[in-house]
Amino acid sequence: MSKLRDNVAELLAETLRDGMTVAVGGFGLSGIPRDLIEAVRDNGAKDLTVVSNNMGVDGKGLGLLLENKQVSKVLSSYVGENKEFARQYLEGELEVEFNPQGTLAERLRAGGAGIPAFYTATGVGTRVAEGKPTAEFDGCTYILERGIVADIALVHAWRGDTDGNLIYRRTSRNFNPVCATAARITFVEVEEVVAPGGLDPDHIVTPGVFVQHVVQYSGAPKEIEQRTTRPRPAASSPEGGTDVRTGGGAARGAGNGGAEGAVA
Repeated sequence: MSKLRDNVAELLAETLRDGMTVAVGGFGLSGIPRDLIEAVRDNGAKDLTVVSNNMGVDGKGLGLLLENKQVSKVLSSYVGENKEFARQYLEGELEVEFNPQGTLAERLRAGGAGIPAFYTATGVGTRVAEGKPTAEFDGCTYILERGIVADIALVHAWRGDTDGNLIYRRTSRNFNPVCATAARITFVEVEEVVAPGGLDPDHIVTPGVFVQHVVQYSGAPKEIEQRTTRPRPAASSPEGGTDVRTGGGAARGAGNGGAEGAVA
């Protein structure tokens, strides 16, 4: 049975409830499920716990949910680009559980694999370890981290079929795959949807068994979190003409906003 859906707003109205935990893929603004985040904003569900690498920026990505006062708790590893996040946190409006980035990824992976908890050395001796059980293995101390299982996952994929099998592209293949497996119900927006058999089985990252709903991505322009462009000064070439090259890898990065290969 095809998992391709036409109206994500109706699906969310049937599924999303106040107080739910939502795992959201992406890294900064790269690879985020933009359409699905906007659909959650329009849905208006409140008191959400959001699990995501970060919370986007002001007015974009998950920043939209913060500005709409829909989020009460965040499990994240980096939040430095969002002023509204900082304001809500410092004023006590938002509960935050900071996680080392690798630990957050592994907590999601563990949740998707049915592993309730695991031990890691990351964070031992720091505030990350406060209140968590510890154990000794081979003379080293490890802390216990719980796996994460969300109520809903929002995911962005590059290609997918109507059975829900997914392939990711570049930077979007970071938190999207682990979020896709770590939820009871997974919504995926796909840039290119194909019929079953249209994907090379060797390239599939997320099997369709983990996906319940597939929607066609709107094609909205992908945004860059920070542009670091600068003027390209002209230089004299050995032949006496004008050399428009700026030389080196830095110029190549500056030429496309310093984000070559980052937008997925």
